[in-house]
Amino acid sequence: MRKWLPLAAVCLGTFMLLVDVTIVVVALPDMARSLHTSFTDLQWVMDVYALALAALLLGLGSLADRIGHRQVYVAGVAVFALASLACGLATDPAVLIAFRGVQGVGGAAMLATTTALVARLYHGRDRGVAFGIWGAVSGAASAAGPILGGLLTEYLDWRWIFFVNLPISVLAIAMTVKYVPALAGDRRRGMDLPGMAAFTVAAGAVTYALIKGSDYGWTSGATLGLFALAALALLVFLLIEPRRAQPMLDLALFRRGSFTGLMITAVLLSVAAFSYLAYTSLWLQSVRGMGPVTAGLACLPMSAAAFVFASLGGRFLHGVSPRLILGVGMLLIGGGALLMTVIDAGSTWTALVAGFMVTGVGVGLSTPALASTAMAAVPPERAGMASGAVNTARQLGNALGIAVLGVVFHAGLSGSLRNHGGGVPADALAGGQAAPVVAHAAPERRGMIEEMVHAAFADGLRDVFWVSGVLGVLGGLVALTLIRRPAAPARPPRGPAPHSAAQQTEAPSAPAAA
Repeated sequence: MRKWLPLAAVCLGTFMLLVDVTIVVVALPDMARSLHTSFTDLQWVMDVYALALAALLLGLGSLADRIGHRQVYVAGVAVFALASLACGLATDPAVLIAFRGVQGVGGAAMLATTTALVARLYHGRDRGVAFGIWGAVSGAASAAGPILGGLLTEYLDWRWIFFVNLPISVLAIAMTVKYVPALAGDRRRGMDLPGMAAFTVAAGAVTYALIKGSDYGWTSGATLGLFALAALALLVFLLIEPRRAQPMLDLALFRRGSFTGLMITAVLLSVAAFSYLAYTSLWLQSVRGMGPVTAGLACLPMSAAAFVFASLGGRFLHGVSPRLILGVGMLLIGGGALLMTVIDAGSTWTALVAGFMVTGVGVGLSTPALASTAMAAVPPERAGMASGAVNTARQLGNALGIAVLGVVFHAGLSGSLRNHGGGVPADALAGGQAAPVVAHAAPERRGMIEEMVHAAFADGLRDVFWVSGVLGVLGGLVALTLIRRPAAPARPPRGPAPHSAAQQTEAPSAPAAA
């Protein structure tokens, strides 16, 4: 079992950073009361973390290629731990938000290197198993965040959602230093500082615009200005990179249909599989009356299916075309969302179980295949770049998905209320105030208002599931159509051979991307 200890070290960090994307969701009301601020102001606790991840992933992945993946991973865990301690001790909202941003920097360093480390540590069938386990942990982490956050907040204190990271971080660092070899980076590779700056501005501006667009208004000057800034920075990036001797992102990769297909699939996977969870959770808590913990447990079928099938896929689907695995996985993700369109005004959480399970199977198949195929598309010394690129695509996809599905949900909600005679504010329902709206209605109209609210939420969610399902199916067709050609053969890593897997020293065999 010793050969899997390096994987355990990497998965510890992966689980911790992905759990922290959603663990604060259920704790925000308690945070607001404790820090004497508003729930709205503390939304930045979530937003700044997502913003740091999306903006810095690609740059930190490129940096890791130069100075070493293990070094950047360990530094990321250390920054993450110290920022978690500061967040837990914060007595001021501004301090909490600032250190949450620092935590996002550490998380970006970890996420940019985890798949690169797995790719360099394991080979052959062991690589398939390792990516399967990594994918299982990743899938489970997203759904576990609200559950763990609810348990810690309810039975201890909201500060423990940050303090719990400290022992995990210490263990992850100790295991990484002991069991993960410090393979040398390519220090001859120069730092593409202009490219890093331009891409960071582009990714940060578009993510911020997507996060805050609904608050500012999609046609407001602030939102349009942010999109314009993102477009300008992206144009600068595209002009800079071909002129750099050692670019941060090799744009020539996008001439390959396979790599372009991977990036499109990464974006659509996040949109179709995860972005609707925010609106599902809103329905479960504000309309069905479930608590944060039980609402999180309602999503357990998806995380359980993802965990099981990612583990099994890595073990039994080694050698199967990633094109087929990704295509089928994305079609299942789309099919799962479409199954949930059966929701109506009288539905409970059980109406979502079948769709969650089918989606979980698709996530379990797609996530490890997406990561391993991206790693196989580049030589080992550029694994950080590939990891940063695919994870940036996923983060941007999630931000884009939440924004787009938010517009769809609000439109469906508003349209349903108009069709039922109006009189109920759509903004209040979308803001989670369904129970107060019903409670404050006149007694003789309360039953009618409650039925209207239930029907409006069902109509809005049904539209969200339709859009998610169509995008999932589109992602499957993209994968089956574009991911055709074999990946570039991987070259042996520089430096000492890893003492993982079966102590292999031969060059890894890259799985085909066709």
